[in-house]
Amino acid sequence: MRRAIPVLLAAVAWGCSPALREPPSIATLASKPAPAASADAASLLHEADLRWAKRPDVEAVGEAESLYLQAAKTDDRDVQGLIGAVRTKAWLVEHEREARHRAEMAVSAVQTAQWCRRRDPQLAACDYWLAVAVGLQAREVRLTADDGLKRMVPALQLAIQKDPLYDEAGPHRVMAIVLLRAPAWPLGPGDVEAGLEQAKQAVALRPEYPPNVFALAEALAANKDRAGARDAYIRAKALASKRRDASDPDAPFWIVEADEALAKLRL
Repeated sequence: MRRAIPVLLAAVAWGCSPALREPPSIATLASKPAPAASADAASLLHEADLRWAKRPDVEAVGEAESLYLQAAKTDDRDVQGLIGAVRTKAWLVEHEREARHRAEMAVSAVQTAQWCRRRDPQLAACDYWLAVAVGLQAREVRLTADDGLKRMVPALQLAIQKDPLYDEAGPHRVMAIVLLRAPAWPLGPGDVEAGLEQAKQAVALRPEYPPNVFALAEALAANKDRAGARDAYIRAKALASKRRDASDPDAPFWIVEADEALAKLRL
């Protein structure tokens, strides 16, 4: 699966299972052997970053996930390992074909993000990645979707208040996607006009980041501005092409996204 935004909330089937439960210990989450041994959390984080940079190599990203968790296990004050682990888990969910494995990884991402919040409740990154993980879990474990929506928006609001620039204006970008794809009141927080405003804010903060322009394009299409959406997708593709030329490992997937979206607009 290749998607410009790491959160695709499927609001088709609803259930009443809680989105958040008591997470297992970090030692349990980090039980998978890491590919490099070190007693030093900083070295583990460095090794993890090197492997994360090798995406779309799925094996390397899986190794990065293990290393990030080992860093969090080694240093009980570390949050960067937890953040890295959630990010890699979110990426792996999007590149896993087996539904059962996607669901397991999404649940594990939520659990890891919960620990991030416990270690540093004031950090915007923890709120942000919890929202992302809960959104993935809502899609893969449908019974959690109802409660998940109730938790995503407040978590993103906190992230926006604390650090709207985090992850290239990620809090505004993901909020836009949630508002665009969630059902409207009374079933959920969906609001395509509010989603458009959030997408505009993401682009205003980080105009050169392709996923922000993708979010804007989707918002324009949802608000019946097909011409504007087409222009935005073309711009997003151009930005992604520049990043591909600069060896951004995510850029080829963004280009595919743009082509697919433009083809749909022509239908």
